[in-house]
Amino acid sequence: MPVVEIQGVTQRYGHATVLHDLNLSLAPGEVLGLFGHNGAGKTTSMKLILGLLQASSGQVRVFGRAPSDPQVRQMLGYLPENVTFYPQLSGLETLQHFARLKGAPMSQVATLLEDVGLTAAARRRVKTYSKGMRQRLGLAQALLGEPRLLLLDEPTVGLDPIATQDLYRLLDRLRGQGTSIILCSHVLPGVEAHINRAAILTQGRLLALGTLAALREEAGLPTLIRSSGLQRAALLQKRWSEAGHVTRRWGAQGLQVAAFNGNKLDLLRQLLDQENPSDVEIVVPSLEDLYRHYMDSPAERAL
Repeated sequence: MPVVEIQGVTQRYGHATVLHDLNLSLAPGEVLGLFGHNGAGKTTSMKLILGLLQASSGQVRVFGRAPSDPQVRQMLGYLPENVTFYPQLSGLETLQHFARLKGAPMSQVATLLEDVGLTAAARRRVKTYSKGMRQRLGLAQALLGEPRLLLLDEPTVGLDPIATQDLYRLLDRLRGQGTSIILCSHVLPGVEAHINRAAILTQGRLLALGTLAALREEAGLPTLIRSSGLQRAALLQKRWSEAGHVTRRWGAQGLQVAAFNGNKLDLLRQLLDQENPSDVEIVVPSLEDLYRHYMDSPAERAL
């Protein structure tokens, strides 16, 4: 049974339609990246799953139940984009407060503070915390009660590079334990290694959905082969250009060739048969490349 099922959901605010016939699902233990510009419908989709909104039409089911079901809410964890806490409470007191509200064991509090790197600052008042520290405290409160479904809206906002890496390692661990995660982010570099599928929204419509491998194949973007230290770069470039391959010089003695339609290995064999490069780099289309491709597509421009 899917953890989340969104079927034919349209959401309206007065005369404005912010989601159009959205269909989306989430499997157990899956991490889904939800991407799109501001106002694309990402946060609205999360609020529907949380039961904070009721769909204007269509159906939303979470663990096979209505999102407003009290049993469902006990299985959810949520980190909003902008976290707000009582400034006079310490980090420890804040987490203890939310543990009582959620009915989570107090024994989790110290463990979660350690998991998010706030043990040393646990007794400091939240008003002294930096934005990144408040964000980590927000993640800790979302993890109270060991939720089976975790919704994270811009979780890396305010985090430094090390804290961001720690966050993704924690999410990888949770995924390995069977937790399902929906992750919204505008910071695409670094995300792709930690999601199973990507969903790209624009103007309330689902523009693309699938694994990164499937989206790369669908988009038809090339894999780039960059080689350095070539002795006959000009000759190799001429041969490949005459064969219809897109090439350009890469540095003083290097060459870049675009591999389309699965011909990466063939081009790589040709390179190694004819040259002895000092270095070879394979660059596959990134999540950022895919996002730009779909956002610039005729389908998006037609909306």
